[in-house]
Amino acid sequence: MRQMFSSHLFRAPLGVPFFLAFVLLALPCAPLGAAEGVATVEIAESDFQSAHDALVEAIEAEGMVVGAVLPFGEMLERTGRQAREHEAGPYRRAELVQFCSAALAHAMVREDAGQIVFCPLSIAIYVPAANPSRVVMAYRTPGDGSPAKRQAGELLGRLVAQAARLAKLRW
Repeated sequence: MRQMFSSHLFRAPLGVPFFLAFVLLALPCAPLGAAEGVATVEIAESDFQSAHDALVEAIEAEGMVVGAVLPFGEMLERTGRQAREHEAGPYRRAELVQFCSAALAHAMVREDAGQIVFCPLSIAIYVPAANPSRVVMAYRTPGDGSPAKRQAGELLGRLVAQAARLAKLRW
């Protein structure tokens, strides 16, 4: 699977640091609690790689393609070294898996052009540094203010639930 890195994907003029700042605003960094508008699911009896593979399989089973896997934990660790000297990062491992449903994207932007911010959809997978036996998936909940938002929320929930089931079987 081809992976695209942030500065290539978005052609960010400032490169990875600019992209990292953008992602930090979009995703909570506190691995042990969920921020408002973020759903988290612990993947019991699994490891990171099994959970990752299960999520990709669940996305593909719904007829979608993974557009990018962003190595968020690695980016955070690289840029964080400059800001801190003795403090460990919040993750042992963390990735953002991005994908898109063309039909859902069309429905969302037809409802409201500003809903472009939900495209592509993404699900984070991470292992907190403080609890290396814990694997978590998290996603932004689009809310239920419209039919397409409800459909997107249902899709994200379904994908994470299916990935949790598959990850347990893979482990």
